Amino acid sequence: MKLLSGPLSMFGAKAEIAALEKSLEAHREFVPFSLATLYQPRHADVARVNPKEQVPVLIDGDLEIFDSTQIFEYFEDIKPEPPLWPAEPKARARARLLELKSDEVFFPNVVNLFPHNQTPERQAETEAAQAAIPAYYRDMEQLLAGQDYLAGSYSYADIAFYMAQFFASFVGHPVTPANRNLIAWRERVGARPAVAQVVGTMRGFLMENGIPTDGF
Repeated sequence: MKLLSGPLSMFGAKAEIAALEKSLEAHREFVPFSLATLYQPRHADVARVNPKEQVPVLIDGDLEIFDSTQIFEYFEDIKPEPPLWPAEPKARARARLLELKSDEVFFPNVVNLFPHNQTPERQAETEAAQAAIPAYYRDMEQLLAGQDYLAGSYSYADIAFYMAQFFASFVGHPVTPANRNLIAWRERVGARPAVAQVVGTMRGFLMENGIPTDGF
């Protein structure tokens, strides 16, 4: 099993953490990437498998899939233990929704604050993102009141938001001391060996390229 990812791929990091949590023998391969040229030239397998030409891509024999959530589901099917979705149907639905919201509601605001998106023409998007990120933190702060993880038990929802929040932290929106539940949750998730391993590699790449991660 081969997982194609990139050193700064939030979605690739999600999939890699999941593989490690499941103790799956998935070899992670970073495709060519630099801060100057990004993913150019595109990796041949990524371009062939994913019409969007984006990582992560998982190749397992004759199976070739993309999208971190689809990879999550495949991992859960081939190795149900330890479970990374709650067993109870409503709890599982809530966890899946939280994972989706992290990817599709929260993270696009983070992307809007990436340096290459900071242009006068995108001022409205920047201002909206600056307001949306703290508001999302407040929602998650309330959700974590009285529970250790976003969906009750540790799940893919936690993996997704942890990585998205990691990126938010170095575009100027770390969790603040007012978010006590979020800080405790972040420390809890970050202490997991799978998470620490993947985030440690990513932080190393950032520091090598002069990008501070002190806000996280």
